[in-house]
Amino acid sequence: MKKYLSILKNNPLFAKIDERDLETMLDCLSAKVKSFDKNGIILMAGDHIDKVGIVVDGSVHIVKEDLLGNRTIIAQIEPGQIFAEAFSCAAIEKLPVSVIANVNSTVLFIDYNKIVYTCDNSCTFHHRLLENMLGILARKNILLNNKIEHISKRTIKEKVLSYLSSQAQQQEKRRFSIPFNRQELADYLCVDRSALSNELGKLRDEGIIEFNKNEFRLLAEDMNEF
Repeated sequence: MKKYLSILKNNPLFAKIDERDLETMLDCLSAKVKSFDKNGIILMAGDHIDKVGIVVDGSVHIVKEDLLGNRTIIAQIEPGQIFAEAFSCAAIEKLPVSVIANVNSTVLFIDYNKIVYTCDNSCTFHHRLLENMLGILARKNILLNNKIEHISKRTIKEKVLSYLSSQAQQQEKRRFSIPFNRQELADYLCVDRSALSNELGKLRDEGIIEFNKNEFRLLAEDMNEF
């Protein structure tokens, strides 16, 4: 567990908690570490969920599939980030999404109830954990609203520019990387991959963007023009 402390201390769940206390806290929370191969199923849609996961190595995708097998990537979770907290908090009977390892990954699991309820030892950090969890849930809600804004655009061009503009704003630069390959970006924006590639080519030919794989550069000064 010690080798993951440097990653965990930057997770918002452990904000304002001294790294020296983190290992003791993880023992109290009965934290468990598990490794998964690339494309391995971490959580399956339909599972009962009462734990939160923190990626400590690799990355994972939160995926939604419809009855026809069409896949949408809800989010990509990177090292130090948390997932499944909203579903655990809501105490839903069946998980509506799957969590899949994007690459060989390692995940730390914590029982959600151990986060929000004081243990028999009356550890002082539980109040801080609860406050941190509320903050995480609020920020995740904002991120989901941002995605809704992207995919609610009427054309693929508008969806792409909305997403790329938001990435540029978040990273505070016009040249930036995105966490998706072409298929993953298509799944995230809920569009066909070929149609996405065609639109990216058009945007490049029009002098609006430049790109190489997952590296992009916005050339237009005012993206709202488009």
